[in-house]
Amino acid sequence: MAHINLLPWREWERERKKKEFLGNLGGVLVFGVALVLLGGWMLDGNVENQNARNQFLQTKITELDGKIAEIAMLEQQRDDLKDRMQLIQKLQGNRPVIVRVFDELVRTLAKGVHYEKLQMDNGHLKVAGTAESNSRISALMRNLDESEWFESPNLRSIKEDPDNSDYGAQASTFDLTFVRVNPLEDEDGEG
Repeated sequence: MAHINLLPWREWERERKKKEFLGNLGGVLVFGVALVLLGGWMLDGNVENQNARNQFLQTKITELDGKIAEIAMLEQQRDDLKDRMQLIQKLQGNRPVIVRVFDELVRTLAKGVHYEKLQMDNGHLKVAGTAESNSRISALMRNLDESEWFESPNLRSIKEDPDNSDYGAQASTFDLTFVRVNPLEDEDGEG
């Protein structure tokens, strides 16, 4: 037995183990590549899924931004309508005031005085007229000052008009300004 050569068997065994090692190495390599590809495929799927979700959210955000802009526009329209309604209510509330102002102008008018021109701007009245005498203009100013609807009468100019056919040689033309007040606002706080 001493003459048995075991070298070819060892070489065959080495060859077999080498092939087995290379086979295992190839199998592990194929498994590793498959695992990397599978992992990449899964990550790509997750990224695509997340991108789809992000796109969905972006679409919904865009829709909501449009609705928010529409709501802001509607709120602006509502505020504009409220302002218009308040203005209309204020004008409706002031309608009787104008009638009362004209009535009070007639009540405060002194005898021997008549108005030729009347102008009102933001509660300031400017009157041009003719009077029989300067004392009649003074009486008109006292009447305006005593009225609860007018205050601060101010005589801007007075000129003699001796050629006046209505009042004669003592006649005068005048320009007078005064302020309209609303005593109803003072009582109610509204108007």
